[in-house]
Amino acid sequence: MIIKIPHNIWYQFLFVLCVTVPYLNNYELTFSVWLLTCLLSLRTSYSISLLKLLASYLLILLIAVIVSFFYKYEFFFRIRDITYLSKPVIGFLIGYQLCRRNFQNAFPLIINTGLFIALCHLAMILVALLYYHARTVADLRMYAGYFSDYEIYTLVFLIFHREFGIKMSRRKWLFYTAVLATSSFLYLARTNFIQFAVLILAIKGYFALTPKAIKIFTGMAVFLVVGYLAVLSTNPRRKAEGFEGFLYKIKVAPLEPFKTKVNRFDYIEFNDNYRSHENIMTVRQVTADGIIPTFFGKGIGSQVDLKQKVYLGDMELRYISILHNGFMIVFLKAGIIGVLIYLYTIIFFFKKKKSTSTTIKKINLLFIGTGIFLLISNWVFLGFYNLTESKSVLIGFLIAYREITLKNEKHTIHTSVS
Repeated sequence: MIIKIPHNIWYQFLFVLCVTVPYLNNYELTFSVWLLTCLLSLRTSYSISLLKLLASYLLILLIAVIVSFFYKYEFFFRIRDITYLSKPVIGFLIGYQLCRRNFQNAFPLIINTGLFIALCHLAMILVALLYYHARTVADLRMYAGYFSDYEIYTLVFLIFHREFGIKMSRRKWLFYTAVLATSSFLYLARTNFIQFAVLILAIKGYFALTPKAIKIFTGMAVFLVVGYLAVLSTNPRRKAEGFEGFLYKIKVAPLEPFKTKVNRFDYIEFNDNYRSHENIMTVRQVTADGIIPTFFGKGIGSQVDLKQKVYLGDMELRYISILHNGFMIVFLKAGIIGVLIYLYTIIFFFKKKKSTSTTIKKINLLFIGTGIFLLISNWVFLGFYNLTESKSVLIGFLIAYREITLKNEKHTIHTSVS
């Protein structure tokens, strides 16, 4: 029996590697792998659309670099911020470049990578339960992982596999969907639940203002209000184990990142509203330095003083360079101008590409959902700047897939006319 090795196996491996390495939660390793992959897969030509997106992120970085010359920051923090702010650019490039070499097996590659991540996550959950005896939601997430945007995208592709032209047997589809759905749910991540709902609604076309969409959103609003009131009525305990602990996270979620005043001397209030404290300190400290920092930020190497030491991961820090809020980190580094540019990068995903292809139409809708989700996730989870996310690779991949499909479609039309 002769085993045929795909001619693009190397580039398939690089895609899987770049998507999975952020899950190891070692940013130095992630950046090294991504940068090397980006260099190994460089192309000589790129679309204007992609270059506009990359230029926006690079402009934010350029503003931050120029502004930093007016401050005295440690060299280490300057270099670290450059790697942080360049991460989305490298991610988009990797995805774009690798899709050009994996176009024929694009969706199978995306889905199989998602399945691999999901199986690893489920294995880690078993280890957390059996070996570390994790009993609370916090412990389970600490050992097995906090979120997985990539798995949510994969699950959405599986749900709409026919629309995306993904061919697989029913048995295989059921297995993949069951594994991805179980793994995605067990992250117990509020942002992932929101991401899933937003992407599903987007692909169904419910973000267009139609009578049906209005009914759907009205029903959802009623369901969410009633559901939240039900959670409040149960009064879940803060240190509760299992599902009750998850309900407590739901209880505090609506106000957690939006408070304008947090008592940092009250342990419970401070910890439950820590993201708001970050935002308050950032705005207060940037604007306190005058109009120029407000508009142009404080540059690479800048940090926010939390006014007290806080345990973040395995470190106790008072001064931080990276915040939970993507808009705030851009505001800190590049000011209001940077935030406006950053908003443009989100608007990019609302621009549709005309096509007769069902797959392209669904990718257009998926990008609209991505744009809406970015408005939400940036407020609590850094968006594409998140150090452990890999969706920028996937989005770059889909941008290239859409462009190649449109090019092939135009060529087919031109040939048939001729």
